[in-house]
Order: sequence, then C-alpha cells, then structure tokens
Amino acid sequence: MHPQRKQKLLIILFMLGGISLAVTLMLVALKENINLFYTPSQIAEGEAPKHRTIRAGGMVVEGSVRRADDDLTVRFDVSDGNSSVTLSFTGILPDLFREGQGIVAMGKINESGEFIASEVLAKHDENYMPPEVADAMEKAKLEKKYGASGKSSDTSPAESY
Repeated sequence: MHPQRKQKLLIILFMLGGISLAVTLMLVALKENINLFYTPSQIAEGEAPKHRTIRAGGMVVEGSVRRADDDLTVRFDVSDGNSSVTLSFTGILPDLFREGQGIVAMGKINESGEFIASEVLAKHDENYMPPEVADAMEKAKLEKKYGASGKSSDTSPAESY
C-alpha cells in the first residue's frame, strides 16, 4: 500500500473512532439525565424504577396532606383516578399547592414504595393541567367506564344491541 494512502486511511479511522466515542458519551449522558413521567397507577403497579429520578403527577387527594411538627416535611397522596401514591417532600411547597389541585413532582421511589420528591410544581391557574396528568386522568376515567372488557358498564343488555 502506498504511504500516502496508508496515512489517509489511518486519519479516517481515527476520525471515525473519535466520532463513535463522542456519540457513545452523548447517549450515555442523555440516558442518565432523562426524567420519565409515571402516573400513580404505574407507580403502584411497580412499573416505575426505584432509586432513579422520575416525574410523577396527579391530583392531591383531599384530606391527605400531613405536615411534620418538627421540620418542613410534608406527606400527601396523589391520585390519577385509579390509584394513589404517597409523596414525601421536605421543603417549602409552592404557594399554589393545595388539596384537590394537580401537581407534578420530581424525585425517587424508595424501597417501601414511597415517592420522595425533591421538587414539587403546582399548576399556575385553575384551567391548566400538565398534559401527562390530564392524559392519565382521562385514561383512568375510560378504564372505570369501560373496564377491562371494553364494554360500557353503565348500559343495560337491551341497550347494547
């Protein structure tokens, strides 16, 4: 092989190796920093990974907010209409946080299945709901109405013809 051709081939091989290494590092960094959204039903069923940062959201269950006496820890339940999961947050909650309102929290699930939130976001007005929470709530309503069979549970046999 001619020396110039051999040198060009080595340069191309080093460039391809460098590009491959850069793409691999980017994909690893993206995979580690991605925060997927899970509904309370998915968390209750065990679909959400433990000890990995995720987002969860739903409606704060009425009467479920419990504040610690000695620190800023707050525990509350969040529901999507089917299931509810307990969230724990230490810090100052947003001003718009209250029972019956939609929230999205970022945090990790511990071994006992409790969601330990590092950040809690409350919706900013009465008309807004995070898209993931709205989709989860709509899906829960459809599952309650139609059940697993796909047929409406509130119709009589005569109406099904």
